[in-house]
Amino acid sequence: MLLPVDVFFYGLYMDDAVLAKAGVTPRSPRKACADGFALRIGARATLVRARGAQAWGMVYGLTPEELARLYGAPGLDAYQPEDIEVALENRAIIPARVYNLPEAPPAGERNLDYIDKLKRVLVRLRMPADYITGIG
Repeated sequence: MLLPVDVFFYGLYMDDAVLAKAGVTPRSPRKACADGFALRIGARATLVRARGAQAWGMVYGLTPEELARLYGAPGLDAYQPEDIEVALENRAIIPARVYNLPEAPPAGERNLDYIDKLKRVLVRLRMPADYITGIG
């Protein structure tokens, strides 16, 4: 088995129960923030580069096999890996892989069910309140 890779999740994969349901075992959970990125939610969620923005999420250690299983699923195979740096709660900066769509969703596209579920996950994970209220 290959060693786990630190992956920054900003959508529903922040929920370890969702990951477990997908057949992966998230390791070393850590709250983190990606500076210079904004969350965009259309039919699916992605991060876009945006000066002064912050996207909150969770970093988990997953094996390359687990990542291939997650992002090989129908509808998720469009996501592309990108290596970024994220800041952990203790302010340590670490490298992490993030999966993003090659193109952001159109401005008018919305998935209200996804937004509702994501906000509930963010509250449970105790992400910053101003970040949660800004989603949608």
